Amino acid sequence: MAKNKLVMPVVKWVGGKRQLLPALTPLVPERFTIYCEPFLGGGAMLFWKQPKKAIVNDINHDLIQMYEVIHDDVENLILELEKHKNEAEYFYRIRDWDRDRAKYANLSRVEKAARIIYLNKTCYNGLFRVNNAGEFNAPFGYYKAPNIINAPTLRAVSNYLREAEITFSCCDYAEVLKNIPSGAFVYLDPPYHPVSDTANFTGYSRGGFNEDEQIRLRECCDDLNRRKIKFMLSNSATDFIKAQYGNYNLTIVKAKRAINSDATGRGQVDEVVVRNYES
Repeated sequence: MAKNKLVMPVVKWVGGKRQLLPALTPLVPERFTIYCEPFLGGGAMLFWKQPKKAIVNDINHDLIQMYEVIHDDVENLILELEKHKNEAEYFYRIRDWDRDRAKYANLSRVEKAARIIYLNKTCYNGLFRVNNAGEFNAPFGYYKAPNIINAPTLRAVSNYLREAEITFSCCDYAEVLKNIPSGAFVYLDPPYHPVSDTANFTGYSRGGFNEDEQIRLRECCDDLNRRKIKFMLSNSATDFIKAQYGNYNLTIVKAKRAINSDATGRGQVDEVVVRNYES
């Protein structure tokens, strides 16, 4: 299956890897039987690699449902996106749909998928963010001409998802990892360990990802290593993370911080890439 250059992320996501792909892709093994990504997010690595067989997961139900709609019903999704307007009053009305649980539950899968794409394209800084109640809470972005309906990319992603053998799930990452077969390659892009007390951002889903969760993830990686399954993990290059993965191969790469509310604070930061293999 030849790669399609139009296959790329359809939403911007916290920790998205598009700008880091030139540094990350040379570190990916050339051969594996199945690709696995337990923290899918925007899917930059998946859509760059375009494996023929993959297991992808995310804890965010709305996100996984969006991918399923792109797979199943992309033309109706495009038609639904055409209804949305780049206006502040309209934006907040659509954003507030999830405040009424009963009303939100009655929306169709296509309506929910179009909503997440619309909000992502028009909200401030273009990032999916929810509060502790699970309600989308990013403000309107006031962008002049956001690309709300990127039909060529949506159709290309839909074609890829249908032509490849992709298994979607929405569950805890550990549930995915315990069933990964031998010969697989696992790419892990979890919520990052904060580089400072004010840098923490886990608002893409309800709950958080604290140091206990980082330790639990490292224990899952240790299990993958015992099972001789190759994995690559991205995280912030804090002393805590480097100590957790001190027994593995560590590579430092430079990344541009993109979620600081103050644009002057979006400089380059060190990230660490962890691997349990040489090449």
